[in-house]
Amino acid sequence: MTTGARVHDFFQTLQIQRDDDHRFYHHSRINQSLHLLSACTFVCSYVLLFIDPAVAALLAWTVAMVSRQAGHFFFEPKGYDHVNQATHEHKEEIKVGYNLRRKVVLMLLWVALPLLLWLEPGLFGLVEPATGVEGWLRHVGLAWLALGVAAVLMRTVHLFFLQGVMAGLAWATKILTDPFHDIKLYWKAPLALMRGELIDPMDDVQNAAR
Repeated sequence: MTTGARVHDFFQTLQIQRDDDHRFYHHSRINQSLHLLSACTFVCSYVLLFIDPAVAALLAWTVAMVSRQAGHFFFEPKGYDHVNQATHEHKEEIKVGYNLRRKVVLMLLWVALPLLLWLEPGLFGLVEPATGVEGWLRHVGLAWLALGVAAVLMRTVHLFFLQGVMAGLAWATKILTDPFHDIKLYWKAPLALMRGELIDPMDDVQNAAR
C-alpha cells in the first residue's frame, strides 16, 4: 500500500469514527450544548497547556470533562435508537472509545486522585509534598493531566490490538481534535434547545442513509 493510500485510509477511518460518534451518542440537544461548552473550555485548556499545565488540567477536568460526561450520563437517551436501528446495549458494545462503563472507572480515578494527594501529599515519595491548598491544587492538576494522557494512551494501544494500529491512531487523533470538531458540529445546539427541541431529529444522518 502506498503512503498516499495509507493517508487516505487514515482520514477515512477518522471520519467514520467521527460520524459514528455523532449519530450514535449525541441525540440530546442538552448533551450537544454541554459538548459545546466542553469544547470551548478544552480549547482554552489547550492554550493554557503552554502557559500553566496544572491550571490547564484543572480547568479541563472540572469544567470540560464534567460538562461533557454529564451530557452523556444524564441527558443522552438510553432507549432504543430508531435513527440507527440499534439498542443502547449494542451501542455500548461497539463504542470505539470509552463507553459508560469505562467512563465510570475513569471518573472514579479522577475523584480518587485529589483524595489520595490530600491523604498522602508526597504520593509515597514520588513527589515533593505540597504546602498549602494552592500547592495541593497544583499537584492535583498535574495528576489529572497525567491521568488524561494515560487514558488516551492506554485506549489507543488497546485499540491497536482490537482493531489495528490505524484505528487506534485515528481514535487518538479524534479525541485530541474533538473540541474543534464539536464547536463546528454543535454551535447551533443551544439555539435549537431554546426553541424547545430536546432531541436532534438527525436529518443529516437520515438523509445520508437514503
